[in-house]
Amino acid sequence: MKKFLNEFKEFISKGNVINLAVGVLIGGAFSGIVTSLTDNIINPLINCIGGAEIQGKIHLIGDNYIDYGAFISAIINFLILAFIIFLIVKAVNKMMSIGKKEEEEAAPETKICPFCKSEIAIDAVKCPHCTADVPEEAEE
Repeated sequence: MKKFLNEFKEFISKGNVINLAVGVLIGGAFSGIVTSLTDNIINPLINCIGGAEIQGKIHLIGDNYIDYGAFISAIINFLILAFIIFLIVKAVNKMMSIGKKEEEEAAPETKICPFCKSEIAIDAVKCPHCTADVPEEAEE
């Protein structure tokens, strides 16, 4: 049992699990904000502009009904969340690509031998392939 608890402690203390938990909590809170935006701002605007009844229900037999207004609100919530997640992912990918460009623009680690055209270390003075002396000014 102690080994099991130690494995669980190791699993839960990994950064990915904690990041995922924080993401789920923030996503849940953000979902509440988007639901409030839809219910309190967007739906009343749609009702005023188009005259459509977003809070509409179709009455069935007895106390049963189909609440198509809630379904439309859920679709609007989903589209808003999907769009915002798209923007966040796009921004993160852009930041990651900026970091990669900086790494790629770092000083080269290799150069080309002017005699045999093989790739050699940047600080090599003799080519390991053709054994020629490589002049210092030789670069890619």
